[in-house]
Amino acid sequence: MRMVELGRSGLKVSRLGLGLASLAGMFAPVPESQAVATIDRAWELGIRLFDTAPVYGYGLSEQRAGLGLRGRPRDDYVLCTKVGRLLEPGGTDLQPIWAEPPPGIGPRLDYSYDAVMRSFEDSLQRMGIDRVDILHIHDPELDFAAASTSALRALVELRDRGTIRALSLGINHADVAARFLREAATTPDCVLLAGRYSLLDQSATVELLPLAHQLGVSIIGAGVFQGGPLAASRPSVGYPPLSPEAAARLDQLRAISDRYGVPLPAAALQFPLAHPDIPAVVVGARTPAEITEVAGYLDQSIAPEYWRALEKAELIPLRSS
Repeated sequence: MRMVELGRSGLKVSRLGLGLASLAGMFAPVPESQAVATIDRAWELGIRLFDTAPVYGYGLSEQRAGLGLRGRPRDDYVLCTKVGRLLEPGGTDLQPIWAEPPPGIGPRLDYSYDAVMRSFEDSLQRMGIDRVDILHIHDPELDFAAASTSALRALVELRDRGTIRALSLGINHADVAARFLREAATTPDCVLLAGRYSLLDQSATVELLPLAHQLGVSIIGAGVFQGGPLAASRPSVGYPPLSPEAAARLDQLRAISDRYGVPLPAAALQFPLAHPDIPAVVVGARTPAEITEVAGYLDQSIAPEYWRALEKAELIPLRSS
């Protein structure tokens, strides 16, 4: 799998990354052996970018990241995790999507300097790994004032110490990410953006992508299947139904894809990667077979006529030739 530069961070990542939320029991339990086997298969496929977070399964995702990556050369992969929530007894910022959370433990929203430092140390302990390459401020819109000041100061300090390589946001609101880039005292090195530059939603083109280009900030795409509608073989379990407008757009995408014989998931994966400021995308998988299937979409041949048909239908922006 091709490795690409992640902007000014100095990091090299695989074009495809594995997001580890699903392996923490998102919507349905995943056995530990299956989670580790999925990470093993991703490694065999050449994936060297792995993204996790404390809130995923309330620590379970990070624990499984550590198990799956244990013993592998530390300089051979890029590991990302997030800050913004502390896991503690009685934490009340609960999310009902996790099928097997540890009893009595929950997240608490906290973007203060001390909480970020504690969260980071807790993550290292859960993973059994001595450093993180990319640290995202998770969902900064939930407390923008603290996230863009206190949390950011902690990340800058960690980067200056060499404990992390790049500071980032993990976010699914393009407008909030753009505001962060405009207003924060230190510009993030990259942004993990979920679901806002896909075949169904291109709201990142309004402000975020032009601003990121201007500032030299790389965007890591996520949510490229929009929770399932763009992945034909993977139902949208647990996600809300599409709006009527999005459902109509999906029907058009399916009709054009059928006409040109293009698997819609392949187009969904390749579309964001064609943007010059999106060098990599992160996808979730629950089994070795799923990540194998998705990796195969990278090499799917898609004729230029297909993309022109999407442009003509105003389903995607005009692509540079």
